[in-house]
Amino acid sequence: MYFFVRADNPRPTFHLDMAPQEREIMAKHVAYWTERAKDGISVVFGPVAAPEGFFGVGVYKVDDEAHMRQLLAQDPANGLLTFEFLPMANAVVGHEVRYPDLP
Repeated sequence: MYFFVRADNPRPTFHLDMAPQEREIMAKHVAYWTERAKDGISVVFGPVAAPEGFFGVGVYKVDDEAHMRQLLAQDPANGLLTFEFLPMANAVVGHEVRYPDLP
C-alpha cells in the first residue's frame, strides 16, 4: 500500500533561515528517510519549491496505515514538521533503469 505524505515546515522561510539545531534535525530527517529508501519503503521524497514557500512530499510503500503512522512518529523531524498523509487508491510505479556504463 502506498501513502502520499505532505510535510509542512514551521514557517515559509524555513529553508532560508533554519537555526543550527533545526538544520541538524533536518539532516537526521533526510538520513532517516534515505535509510527507508534502502528498505524499499521510501519511493520518492524531497522538498517542493512552491511560490508560497517550501514544503516536503513523499510517497512511501508500507504495510498499512499503522505502519505509516509508526514511521512518521519515529521521524526525527516529527514535531518540527507537521505531517498530513493520505492513502493512494492506486499507484503506478515505474522502474528506474540505470546504465552503469554511462557517466
